[in-house]
Amino acid sequence: MPGEKFGKRHRIAGMAASWATSALLVVYGITLILGLISLKSPNDPIADPYFTLMELLIVLIMPIMVLVMAALHYYSSPESSLYSLMALIMMAIAAVITSSVHFVILTVSRHAEMAAMPWTSFLLSFKWPSIAYTLDILAWDWFFALSMLFAAPIFKSGRLEIAVRSLMIVSGLLSLAGLIGVPLADMQIRMIGVIGYAVVTPFLFLFLGIVFKCSMDRTL
Repeated sequence: MPGEKFGKRHRIAGMAASWATSALLVVYGITLILGLISLKSPNDPIADPYFTLMELLIVLIMPIMVLVMAALHYYSSPESSLYSLMALIMMAIAAVITSSVHFVILTVSRHAEMAAMPWTSFLLSFKWPSIAYTLDILAWDWFFALSMLFAAPIFKSGRLEIAVRSLMIVSGLLSLAGLIGVPLADMQIRMIGVIGYAVVTPFLFLFLGIVFKCSMDRTL
């Protein structure tokens, strides 16, 4: 049940942003799968053109995803507003970290001068271990996961809300599980987290958009 502060503009923004996020995540997922299929070795990083497209998609998706969480904050009841605020903050932090990482890689790392530096791979590559890879894991497997888990308690009644709640919990827990790959230095295990934020989320945001769409009827 939406809170009293949730108006028509919030509903439209949340609905449009949720569905846009779902669609872009489907494109991201397809690109990721094609990139993984193209690898000669599971330990190799994804190469162009898939890599560049994925970078651009992340930079595009994150502000829209923050907008979804902002709409969700208005959707939440007064009793749930602390959870929705924390979900919004966690998503905003994730967006800042991952957008910065991917924008730097799209721009700075492409210069010939940078490619010639011996430490460039350690700083800017997505081959473990690297600074960029670590920051991106922090964004998605920690802050994104926390955002999902904080948002889940907002949804309490109705089949659609329960479906969104369940998907948020699954997405958050799988994303957190990806952190196991860090101390083990095994990025194959870390792919569990990718399932959480790249495979589950298109369905999650699709249903969330439907929740926003139906919210004015107050039937959920």
